[in-house]
Amino acid sequence: MDRIIKINTELSNFLWGYPMIVVLLFGGIYLIIKSDFWVFKNFSYIFKNTFGRLFKDSKSDKNSISPFQAVSTALAGTIGAGNIVGVATAIEFGGAGAIFWMWIAALICMTTKMVEVSMAVATRENDYDGKLIGGPMYYISKGAGSKFLAKLFSFFAFIAIIGTGALVQSNSISESVNSITGLPLYITGIIILVFMFLVIVGGIKRIGAFAAKIVPFMSIFYILGCILILILQIDKLLPAFKEIFISAFTKSSAIGGFTGGGILVSIRWGLARGIFSNEAGLGTAPMAHATSHTDHPIRQGMWGAVEVFVSSMIICTMTALVIITSGLWKNPELQGAALTAHSFSKVLPLGKYIVAVALILFAFTTAVSWCYYGQRCVKYLTGSSKLSEIFKYAYIGFCYLGSIGGLKFAWGVADTANALMVIPNVIALIIMSNTYRKILKDFDKYKDGSLRGDYKWTYDNKWRKYFEN
Repeated sequence: MDRIIKINTELSNFLWGYPMIVVLLFGGIYLIIKSDFWVFKNFSYIFKNTFGRLFKDSKSDKNSISPFQAVSTALAGTIGAGNIVGVATAIEFGGAGAIFWMWIAALICMTTKMVEVSMAVATRENDYDGKLIGGPMYYISKGAGSKFLAKLFSFFAFIAIIGTGALVQSNSISESVNSITGLPLYITGIIILVFMFLVIVGGIKRIGAFAAKIVPFMSIFYILGCILILILQIDKLLPAFKEIFISAFTKSSAIGGFTGGGILVSIRWGLARGIFSNEAGLGTAPMAHATSHTDHPIRQGMWGAVEVFVSSMIICTMTALVIITSGLWKNPELQGAALTAHSFSKVLPLGKYIVAVALILFAFTTAVSWCYYGQRCVKYLTGSSKLSEIFKYAYIGFCYLGSIGGLKFAWGVADTANALMVIPNVIALIIMSNTYRKILKDFDKYKDGSLRGDYKWTYDNKWRKYFEN
């Protein structure tokens, strides 16, 4: 077993190193060019027509969820430990300059995720019960013309969902609760089991409704905690930004073996953690967006771009500033979650509880969202709706197992599977880039809002022609 763990760790470290950065970074740049820099040219329009229309576009029906519920579900799966622990790791190994490169990754990945979400909506279809379904497996098969890559994506996604979604997230919750209250892991596991059942038994409609309520709360709770700490040491904020920009282009004195490592190491950690935190290119979030009650793929795709901005540019940046202003990031004895918790507690005595509560909320919402992603993978791999329904009960069982056991191996396998999901997904996005351009052009006549598309449009009754011509 030790040999297997070592091999998997080496493979995971390799995949999430420079190879994955190259795939996602250059894939993203290619999509930016092919889309004629649409996200950057329409930056204000995107936010005006997402958050600006939050309560105007809140419709849903029995077969879909509202655009905000869709983005909340996707954000529930996106905002997780990476926004707290991942940022600390980036600073630990890449220095403060890694945050600058995290911002660069986010700006590039906004387009990648917009393309993902748009293609998921354009290739969605109606399930046996009339509900809208879609995701990478559908656009890889229909848009890129490869059922093999679609199955490959679904297989790796299934493994990652069990590991990252069920085992790892529930373990994070039980460990956090134990650190605060001393409650035994198995008791927390039972509580997780009950709450998971109550949410996911209702399917995507209940998951969407739950996410729409909890995601804004948990995000605001964490952001306000960060803002309070930064206000209490406002004099250190400007030097922190100065440290970020200077360190991005010079050698740093961070811990974790980075000292003297140079700019490339800072770039590697900033880009890798940035990409990991916003899930762009991973392909999970489009499964939630495909169920949205939206009239056009691009309109929902804009929410994908916003997700990246919220996750990386706001939440990750807040975490980074708290850590850098604390000065504790140069302490070799503090790593990962401990570095973040101590950075909060240095200024605010109850700061560690903010981190712990945020981790619990982030982890639970991630676990809930990824259960739905798992159902979609099972349905695509087996063609059985019954097995898809059975899976969610098995998923709850995996959550309990995760809450009571050490999961170093599960985390490593999930990391590897996550990386292997990216490859077929990004290949498909590049293949479909011309189709995406056509759908962008089609959106021009709906852009000013005077004309609306049809909420019932799917691949078969509207978008097929854009993929075939």
